[in-house]
Amino acid sequence: MEEIKCECGHVNPHGTVICESCGRSIGEEIEKSRPLIDMRYDGSARRSQTHNKTVIDKIWNFFSSVKVGVSLIVITLIASAIGTIFPQEMYIPPNVRPEDFYQDEYGVLGQIYYALGFHNLYGSWWYMILVASIGVSLVICSLDRVIPLYRALKKQGVTRHVSFMKRQRLYSLSSVGNASETVSMVREKLEEKRYHVRTENGNVLAEKNRFSRWGPYVNHIGLIIFLFGVMLRYVPGMYVDEVLWLREGETREIPGTEGKYYLENHQFIYETYSKEKEKEVFQEAISRVGDGMVAKNYQTNVTLYEKPEETLPGAEAQLDKVKDEEIRVNEPLKFESFAVYQVDYRLNELNEMTFELIEKESGKSFGNVTINLLDPEKEYDLGNGYKVEIASYLPDFYFNSAGEPDTRTRVPNNPAFVFNMITPETPDGETSFVAIQQTIEPNGDNQFKMKFVDVKTINVTGLTVRKDLTLWILGLGGAIFMIGLIQGSYWHHRRIWIRVDENNVHLAGHTNKNWYGLKHEMEYVIQNTDLEKPVDQKQLSET
Repeated sequence: MEEIKCECGHVNPHGTVICESCGRSIGEEIEKSRPLIDMRYDGSARRSQTHNKTVIDKIWNFFSSVKVGVSLIVITLIASAIGTIFPQEMYIPPNVRPEDFYQDEYGVLGQIYYALGFHNLYGSWWYMILVASIGVSLVICSLDRVIPLYRALKKQGVTRHVSFMKRQRLYSLSSVGNASETVSMVREKLEEKRYHVRTENGNVLAEKNRFSRWGPYVNHIGLIIFLFGVMLRYVPGMYVDEVLWLREGETREIPGTEGKYYLENHQFIYETYSKEKEKEVFQEAISRVGDGMVAKNYQTNVTLYEKPEETLPGAEAQLDKVKDEEIRVNEPLKFESFAVYQVDYRLNELNEMTFELIEKESGKSFGNVTINLLDPEKEYDLGNGYKVEIASYLPDFYFNSAGEPDTRTRVPNNPAFVFNMITPETPDGETSFVAIQQTIEPNGDNQFKMKFVDVKTINVTGLTVRKDLTLWILGLGGAIFMIGLIQGSYWHHRRIWIRVDENNVHLAGHTNKNWYGLKHEMEYVIQNTDLEKPVDQKQLSET
């Protein structure tokens, strides 16, 4: 792009509206069409307004638009709001298929919700593209404006053209007897007001709080860092927020540790307040809720194990004990960058059921079958030709919309079995459907049956495993954003120009915020002088 040389001799980049040195308008038609000069970015040339030939230019121009940036933010906010209508996949029961859960719980809307990917919104590829696009827009918007603005403010001259002075919002023209003495008095008061004053050939440029102009761009830097931290959460190993259900006596791998750490649940303790045992201060609350209804303590006694690194592939690991811990609410187990919190529990969950194979007519027993409801075996041999096969197992039994037996979840809330009983008398086997308080023999009356004997329950603790290596990045981004917000909100960039033409003194002022404050300050610095008070030309033109 060709450069533009102003009449003052300064060479400006192509697309410059106001000369960076003297402030003269580039092009007479601009001066005629705009009575007041447009001081956004001090009239400097922006790349998005001067380059539009290559594909890179078009991409740059698209993302440099404030409208595009705002639109991306609005779309992301709307998508985030829709993502809160139904629970995210991470919050649904872990042992049920997501597509079945959303259809069963929310019908057609649930199906659409799942099909469009809103069930796993914050990890979906299109949501990540939206977040990344906002970051790209912030970067390009900032670079497109901050670099030309910095160059214009750095190169601004002290002596400004008369047309520049006259087209400022605050302006006055005065005829004085001794211009140099008057300007000297004004300069002293400007310094008193903590302006940085520069002089050139009797002309003055007073400026303060320039740093406030960078407030919005500091905001952008904070937002970019914050968005970068958000996206880092999807990098493996940077962020973990998983739920671990652990039954008493069970040892399981801790999610997010890549098989390095394991946790064993020795006992889950649930304690409540009682009128007889508690102090008088709790009596009123216990009476209002009910004896034994107010939870006093949720606690899981666990042992943390570490898997040795030298374990051979395929070999059974001998876990090394790290430490014993008592996990309570707000008292997590901590190791490395992980924290394990007590968040939920299930008391007396069904664990084992025992059935007895008997002959219906004689009542003779041929042995017991104990079934682990979490990991049932396919076949149980009772000896002497008697055995029981599990043809089908429904942990959470119900009849679906088609009237067929089905299971809601993999949790044994309402177990049901289809047994195939093989005996010497019935070598082809007899089929029996057995559920709690329900037995169905689909092939007619059987010779044998499975009689319920006993059930064992177990307590289950719900733990949340968390790891967040992005927290300090999010905090840093938030802190920088607040610094930029304060920087741009509580300080205002103010400039006052004085141009002396023999006995005529031109006085002009500009600020990015709080014009009333600047006008009041200009009136203060010209007190006891012959200079005219500045007029707000915008209000004058409107009236």
